[in-house]
Amino acid sequence: MSPDSLSPYGALLGIDLDALCDNWRSLKARLGSGDCAAVVKADAYGLGSAQVAPALYRAGCRHFFVAHLNEGIVLRPLLPADATLYVLHGAHPGSEREFVRHDLVPVLNSLPQVQAWQALACQRDKVMPAILQVDTGMARLGLAADEFERIVNDRPALLGIDLKFVMSHLVSAEEPDKPVNREQLARFRAALARLPGVRASLANSSGIFLGKDFHFDLARPGAALYGVAPVAGQANPMRPVIRLQGRVLQTRRIEAGTAVGYGHTWTARRPTRLATVAVGYADGYGRRLSNRGQAFCDGTPLPLVGNVSMDTLIVDITDLPEGRLAEGGLVDLANPLHGVDAIAERAGTIGYEILTSLGRRYARQYLGAAEA
Repeated sequence: MSPDSLSPYGALLGIDLDALCDNWRSLKARLGSGDCAAVVKADAYGLGSAQVAPALYRAGCRHFFVAHLNEGIVLRPLLPADATLYVLHGAHPGSEREFVRHDLVPVLNSLPQVQAWQALACQRDKVMPAILQVDTGMARLGLAADEFERIVNDRPALLGIDLKFVMSHLVSAEEPDKPVNREQLARFRAALARLPGVRASLANSSGIFLGKDFHFDLARPGAALYGVAPVAGQANPMRPVIRLQGRVLQTRRIEAGTAVGYGHTWTARRPTRLATVAVGYADGYGRRLSNRGQAFCDGTPLPLVGNVSMDTLIVDITDLPEGRLAEGGLVDLANPLHGVDAIAERAGTIGYEILTSLGRRYARQYLGAAEA
């Protein structure tokens, strides 16, 4: 991106589509004969589903998951007809015909959703595709055990529904030693035994790394595609996807004893050079990073000092050579050596939240996938 095109913006968010597609290929390679979907909900975890989903399609992905119906409606025209778009929240009452109109497949999570989808199939005298979700331990979405029993004991309840997959969602897949992973697997297998011949989907990003027992017919990676580490406490095998650079608005010198920022939560212990950077909590760089975050320039860590403001943050640039960083320069807030997981650790959260909080005020530069 040229300096002129960046000039109206306070920061630059670089998104490496080639790295993202490589991450998808890497995850798919772990699945053997199983297929690999892509979860592109929340605007592809904040990185732009309009760019991300077509790039993944070109890489070979044919199954895409969003959360809300409106996300599917927006994305459907951007993907070829042989791509299948699934809506995780299912069809809310009265929305069923919108799924047909926009060629979307609901994940049916409750008896009312199953019944309404079947009723529409009967009205149209057509078999209607869907995924059936069973709850194996999350207690969030999906049929509870007693509801699932009602379904399988009353086979006409599924007449008119073409079950593409039965799915469930793992609770703690990023922690492979948690007993709940095997407990959920056992419950899921028991459910599948009641619906023989139906294809299955259980593994999310981290679930892929639990091994082939969890892979089944379709995995549904999300965060790992975007560079988030899939297994807690282990080296991250995924390629970093984003680089976030903030523009320096001003530099200044302060004396020892000078307090900085809202609330004066940091005071200089030495003569210090500071840079004010045009990124703040309105841009998704959270206030929890006050006095804890880091920026980088030429590999040199620049501690964030004082409270993060709505539009700005302040970093200590004393350790940089004089004149290296001036007004208009850029510092790295996220890069391959300090990615979203490192930021999340300092903020006391998870990489998912860092990614999905990135605001819309950045100049966005999509790298790679030149055939786009």
